[in-house]
Amino acid sequence: MTHNHPHVHPQQPDLEDAPFTEYQVMAQAMEELLLAKGLITAEAMRQGIEAMDAPNPADGARLVARCWVDPAFEARMLESVNSAAKELGLNLGQTPIHALQDTPQVHHVIVCTLCSCYPTALLGEKPDWYTSRAYRARVVREPRAVLAEFGTHLPDDIEVHVQDSTARHRYIVIPIRPEGTDGLTEAELAACVTRDCLIGVALPRKPR
Repeated sequence: MTHNHPHVHPQQPDLEDAPFTEYQVMAQAMEELLLAKGLITAEAMRQGIEAMDAPNPADGARLVARCWVDPAFEARMLESVNSAAKELGLNLGQTPIHALQDTPQVHHVIVCTLCSCYPTALLGEKPDWYTSRAYRARVVREPRAVLAEFGTHLPDDIEVHVQDSTARHRYIVIPIRPEGTDGLTEAELAACVTRDCLIGVALPRKPR
């Protein structure tokens, strides 16, 4: 997804020719072993990859929009995103996804400092900048500076909380509903929600 606002993301160098990481080597070895033993076919693997790539940020936006109009649903989201998502026909798999609710006092930002854990089942393919070493290291040390590079400037009295994802726990942000959206439909509210604000580096779009 491209951004309409001018800023420079923390980027990573081209890693096409870089050596495989330990996890990539293990994943490739597991894939070759499963294929060799006939436990899975190349076609089944292709279909599985397509299913993983199918989700997109609109799924997360739908959940947030429902939270904004339905406090009871929001409470269920804060308890379990996976369970609440099923109410909208979304199957997020087994990995627990947790919702972090922004408030007037606290703004949440998500990162995975170890590698690049990300709620792919909900938001689709992760952006390149999310996996970059620059983002993973800097957002922990200087979150406000990183947010500013995304065009997000927060008042000094708002605490920025950086949440580290893990292989066992993924996160999305429920941002604060923008002002001036009282008359919008749920679909129109969802259009205010971008992938970046579900990660926490941006704020929802204001209605036109």
